Amino acid sequence: MRFLRLMLLHALALVARRLARRPSDDPAHILFIKPDHLGDVLLATPALAALRARYPDARITALVGPWSRPMLERSPHIDTLQTCPFPGFERERAQRGPLARLLWPYAVLLRQAALLRAARYDIAIVARDDHWWGAALALLAGVPRRVGFATPECAPLLTDALPWNPAEHVTRQALALVGHLRPPAPGEMLMRTLFRPAPQDIAWADAWLAARLGQRRLVIIQPGTGGAAKHWLDERWAEVGDALAEDDGLLLVMAGGPGEEERAGRIMGAMRQMPLDLVGKTSLGQLAALMARAALVLGVDSGPLHLAAAAGAPTVQIYGPGNERRFGPWGHPGRHTVLRAELWCRPCGVLDACPRGLATPECMAKVPARQLLAAAASSLARETR
Repeated sequence: MRFLRLMLLHALALVARRLARRPSDDPAHILFIKPDHLGDVLLATPALAALRARYPDARITALVGPWSRPMLERSPHIDTLQTCPFPGFERERAQRGPLARLLWPYAVLLRQAALLRAARYDIAIVARDDHWWGAALALLAGVPRRVGFATPECAPLLTDALPWNPAEHVTRQALALVGHLRPPAPGEMLMRTLFRPAPQDIAWADAWLAARLGQRRLVIIQPGTGGAAKHWLDERWAEVGDALAEDDGLLLVMAGGPGEEERAGRIMGAMRQMPLDLVGKTSLGQLAALMARAALVLGVDSGPLHLAAAAGAPTVQIYGPGNERRFGPWGHPGRHTVLRAELWCRPCGVLDACPRGLATPECMAKVPARQLLAAAASSLARETR
C-alpha cells in the first residue's frame, strides 16, 4: 500500500508542478499547514511567532483542523485562520464504506486545493514532518514554494525539503522550517508557546478564584487525555489528590473537558477529601485563565498540559507511550518536569491501546504516586523562592 502511494505521489508531483506559479522574491501571502490536535498546534506557536517577526508585512494564514481552531483564534501572529477536515486526524470517524474510506482523502484533497488556489499563496509551510497530504494540498493549490521535510512521501511534492531528524522536538522542527526561509534577526527572542484567553475568560477566572482562593495556592489536577494508553491509574491520582488536599495552603481543583466526567468521578470517588470539581464546566479559555494563576498543574501527556505551559504555569507531566523528546512541554526546563518509566518498549507511540495487549500499559503503571508527589513538592518549593 505504501509503495503504491509513493508511486501515486511521484506521478502527482510530475503533473502538478506544471500548475504552480513562479516563486516571488517578496512573498505577500504565506500558508502554514498544521493538521494536528490541540497540544501539537500549541507547540507550533513559537514558529508562528518567528514567521510573523521575519515577515512582518506578509499576510499569514494558518490552516488547522476544526478541532484545533480555538488554539489560534486570538493569535497575534496570524491574519487569517481557516479550517480543513484533514483526513486521518478526526477522532470521531464518520461511517463510510470501504471504497468511500479509500477515496475520501483524495476527494477532500481536490476540493480543498480548489478553494486554496484562489488565494494565490506564495509560500506554504507543511508544519508536520510526515504530512504528505498537506504537501500534496500545497502543490495542487499552485503554491510556488513549498517547505517541509524530506520524508519519502513528502519530498517529491516540495520545493524545499529539509533534512529530517525524526528524534527532534516538533517545535524545533517547525522553527527550522521558518529559519530555512529567513534566519532570525540578531536579538530575536525564542518564544514560548502562546494561547490568549478572551478578556471575559480572564474575568471569569478572577471572579471564580476571588471567592475561593484566599491566601492559598492553586493546584490543578488534569487527569484526562485523548489517547487511552496515556492514562495514569485512577487510584494513584486519588492518592496524589488526598496527599495534596492535606496541605491547608493549597486549593485543589480537578479539571477536565467534556466526556471526562466519568474518569474524574471515579478518581474523586476514591478520595477522602473532595477537590473542587470543574470537569466539563469550563471552556478552553477559562481553563487557560485559571492555569495562568496556578502554582502547579499535574497531568499526563495531553493538550491541556501544553495549554498549562502556554499559560505560564509550572507542570509535572507523566509520559508513557508518547515521546517526550518529540512532544514534551516547551518552555523553561526548570518549570516543567516529565516523569517516565525506563522500559525497553517506550516510547512506542501507540496511544490508543498498549501494543503488548496490557489493559494498563506498563509504562504508565510503573510510575508510582510517590514519584509524582516528590516532583510536585519540589516544584512548589521552587515557586516559593
